[in-house]
Amino acid sequence: MKLPIATPLAVLCAAVLSLPAIAAKPAKAPKPPKAPTFDAKRLSEEVKVLSSDEFEGRGPATAGETKTIDYVVAQLKAAGVQPGGDPQGNKRLWTQAVPLLRSDIEGMPKLSVTVKKKARALTQGNEIAVRAALDGSKAVAIKNAPLVFAGYGVTAPERNWDDFKNVDLKGKIAVVLINDPDFETGEGEFGGKAMTYYGRWTYKFEEAARRGAVGLLIVHETAPASYGWATVKNSNTNTMFDVVRDDPGSAHPTMEGWIQRDLAVSLFKSAGLDFDKLKKQAQTRDFKPVVLKGVTLSANYAVKSEVITSQNIVGRVDGSKKSDETVIYSAHWDHLGVGAPDAKGDTIYNGAVDNATGIAALIELGRAFAKGKRPQRSVVFLAVTAEEKGLLGSEYYSSKPLYPLAKTVAVINMDAFDPGGVSRDFTTSGSAKQELLDELIATGQRWNLNYVTDPKPEAGHFFRSDHFPFAKRGVPAISFGSGEDKVEGGTAAGKAAEETYTRDRYHQPADEWEASWTFGGIARDLQILYTLGNDLANSRRWPNWSEDSEFRGQRDETADQRPAK
Repeated sequence: MKLPIATPLAVLCAAVLSLPAIAAKPAKAPKPPKAPTFDAKRLSEEVKVLSSDEFEGRGPATAGETKTIDYVVAQLKAAGVQPGGDPQGNKRLWTQAVPLLRSDIEGMPKLSVTVKKKARALTQGNEIAVRAALDGSKAVAIKNAPLVFAGYGVTAPERNWDDFKNVDLKGKIAVVLINDPDFETGEGEFGGKAMTYYGRWTYKFEEAARRGAVGLLIVHETAPASYGWATVKNSNTNTMFDVVRDDPGSAHPTMEGWIQRDLAVSLFKSAGLDFDKLKKQAQTRDFKPVVLKGVTLSANYAVKSEVITSQNIVGRVDGSKKSDETVIYSAHWDHLGVGAPDAKGDTIYNGAVDNATGIAALIELGRAFAKGKRPQRSVVFLAVTAEEKGLLGSEYYSSKPLYPLAKTVAVINMDAFDPGGVSRDFTTSGSAKQELLDELIATGQRWNLNYVTDPKPEAGHFFRSDHFPFAKRGVPAISFGSGEDKVEGGTAAGKAAEETYTRDRYHQPADEWEASWTFGGIARDLQILYTLGNDLANSRRWPNWSEDSEFRGQRDETADQRPAK
């Protein structure tokens, strides 16, 4: 995520309040309400098509984007949904144009570290993963830049925390740790295990730019990152995108990248430093930056940048009474496109689970609303681009909304459903306190489902899905997650499936459609999400954040633009 500052940093970075992973168990549930039946076979076929090799991994600004837009629009049309995108005369298009900066490294970058005057070449994608420059540079030419360990790379005045201590980073490369200072201890100034925005890699790059560093390298460790090196490599060594900025250098240092932990340990040792000891020091506010004496880094590569236009896809069912008030369902249509081959030589990152499942769900929700009784409020079906590049499609929409955010009732986001069997529970990305979450939990209880708070708040999922750009602007927003307690196999089966997916498929070519997937869980979960959205669309309710939420103030500022409940 590359996020322009839309709220004060201290507010934006405040911890999303999370509880331990516990289930909210309902009492004896009433009979489930009447809701449309969702066709598992049709969901499967849509995912199969969207994640086929023909769609080339659905990369933005590729032939795969064109095929994706054509397919999704055709499905929404057939479902009876109307276009809801950019205005064109008295009509609307099916799309919202999203201008993006696209940046590629030309050829293989030359990267090396020098230790005590002895150079050692680094291989892109192996020990290091360097991103194409997004600060406007046409070439990166860094020669023997000193490395400075800057702890977790955090400046949090409201927590009396500063990892930089006014160190001059001009011409230097900062090396920082991923996640928050209290990730390992589970307690401290940053909310314990639950990640704050300070723990996200996007924040760390932004802060390095604000500090004047020529570059930033994040030390990868699987547990605090919540994903392995394969995900880092596949997400950072291909085409980079960003929203178009007036001053891109204010948000991006010239060089942005990650390094393997083993390389970091080796470099620290060469400088006479103990990585683990310094890491513990960095978990305290007294930490001071440390120069890696005798260690420098050089980088040389050309960068090809251009502004391209990608598209959000927007469908709409107009409200019968309050058409200017909107409930949004969202999902991202993009994936990683074509990239580096895996061990089997496969270069297409198909993105079946992530997020063809969400787009298939969006299409079928559109069908259900279009074929059912017309809701009083309008319902929008928003398929956003460039989520994998940093939530850019949702960032663009929420910064330039087609329908006013003040009158957007809620955003219900769908990202990477489990296409397997039915669960007895469900979750959300993060557990921010808000009335929308309360309503979702109450709706799930009508199906006798348990709600489980985000089981991995340390992974920072709240900041990693397309609801977040809306949330930071005050719009009540959630991202729904499939449950783990499977009717067949219980929690053990659900956890095993999730761990296997994260290790072997997430952001890898192996995320492909399988004929064995039942789609029964998605079909049932869509009944819950339909009911939640339909209830809101036929009510006068305006859900809000809790009184102590960091997003409450943004919402309350627009209260006078909404009619009374």
